[in-house]
Amino acid sequence: MHVPQWRLGPRGAAHGADLLVLDLDPGPPATIVECCQVALLLREVLVADGLEPVAKTSGSKGLQVYAALRETSADRTSAYAHELAKRLEAEHPDLVVSRMTKTLRPHKVFRRLVPEQRGQDDGRALLAAGTAPADGLGPLTWDEVASCRAAESSCSPLPDVLARIEKHGDLFAVLNTQSDELR
Repeated sequence: MHVPQWRLGPRGAAHGADLLVLDLDPGPPATIVECCQVALLLREVLVADGLEPVAKTSGSKGLQVYAALRETSADRTSAYAHELAKRLEAEHPDLVVSRMTKTLRPHKVFRRLVPEQRGQDDGRALLAAGTAPADGLGPLTWDEVASCRAAESSCSPLPDVLARIEKHGDLFAVLNTQSDELR
């Protein structure tokens, strides 16, 4: 159920990036709790930059933050994401690391860019994943992200998918509209 992260034109040409996807991976013993803390920090910056982010569980132990963009180059989107990571690492060095080196990651959340380019895909929307019966990926409200206090508490939107859609609507609907250009 993974979908490509690019759009094609009528003749098969790839369009520019129109979605920012930030993948937050906890370095043990960090957990989903720290990912939620980082997601809230990212949300502040993205909203200040005129974007409307959405959080989603990654299906296992991490979290992803999405934001719709006005179409731009994948290089520009990648540069913006790397600057975000470096900024959060400088402001919260005990919580965020921007480099992939495994030895730097214990106790911290690594912000991995999921670049929007051919060959890249990710699990959008809702689907079952992970190892526990309730694991899955799907959007969360920002109140749910803010209330995550224990790694043992499930941040999973499953198994009550239909009830969640009835209650919250389509939390990913905002991603169907393009937002302001990256600054």
